[in-house]
Amino acid sequence: MSMKSKLMSAVAGAAFLAGAGAASAEEITVAYFLEWPMPFQYAKEMGTYDKEMGVKVNWRAFDTGTAMSAAMASGDVHLSVSQGVPPFVVATSAGQDLQTLDVAVSYADNDNCVVASALEIDKTNAAELAGKKVAVPLGTAAHYGFLKQMNHFGVDIASMDVVNMAPPEGAAAIAQGAVDMFCGWGGSLRRALEHGNVLLTGAEKEELGILVFDVTSGPAAFVAENPDLVAKFLKVTADANAMWADPANRDTMLPVIAKDSGMDLEATAATIDTFVFPTVEAQLSAKWLGGGAQEFMKGVAEVFVEAGSIDSALATYENNVNTGPLAAANGM
Repeated sequence: MSMKSKLMSAVAGAAFLAGAGAASAEEITVAYFLEWPMPFQYAKEMGTYDKEMGVKVNWRAFDTGTAMSAAMASGDVHLSVSQGVPPFVVATSAGQDLQTLDVAVSYADNDNCVVASALEIDKTNAAELAGKKVAVPLGTAAHYGFLKQMNHFGVDIASMDVVNMAPPEGAAAIAQGAVDMFCGWGGSLRRALEHGNVLLTGAEKEELGILVFDVTSGPAAFVAENPDLVAKFLKVTADANAMWADPANRDTMLPVIAKDSGMDLEATAATIDTFVFPTVEAQLSAKWLGGGAQEFMKGVAEVFVEAGSIDSALATYENNVNTGPLAAANGM
């Protein structure tokens, strides 16, 4: 099966189910990632979301943003925290009516591709990756970064054996020598780095226009029916980010975040210290949700179209960004 076929089969069901109904305002389910430590997890564990929103919030862990899209399409999940922009773009390009609600985190150094040490391949001889086998979670930020990096190095994707693997599977594969390169994030990236090296640093990727950030997303119908509830959710998240921004709170928050992430303190600190959590004011600026994110989404879609991963891009992704709830949260 071609890379495009594998990716489109993953989103076809999501697009078909996109009309699934929204939840009642009595109980909601929110998607998030394990081994992806963020300040919201402190509020999650303290029960702040339930208290401030007045509803029971169920939390469900996922391996990829594409799986989050499918769960939102089926109605099993109502909001997703830290969904990558590429899987969001893949889903919306396929017809799923999702909306970006905030910028959850920016993390250029925590999503990357790792080449097996035995190959002795780095940015100076990356052309030698032609014909190699790579584990990539299709339709994700890692997939986008992989495509952009291979294009930069002049490596023909068609010459490579691209295997669709969630990061934990990909990390295990490169450790076992089953693949030549791994692409992924978080704890899986750290484990992969024990067996290889990155081609480009986060700063080097940003110079090439490879931005890496996640969003909080939700089905448009759910957001439209529950605007106040969504605004309260975003407010709790923003407050947790502001709390984390004060170093005085680090010792209180870090152990709680680590436990909820399924990580030890050292790994949690090493990961979260590479993250940037923009303020609400910054998120609403032109750089992010005031126009920059929409333009970036269009660019991501065009890269996927050019690579043959999706059929077409939307004319614009402006309708897939809804700043209403975040602006309301900012006034609470």
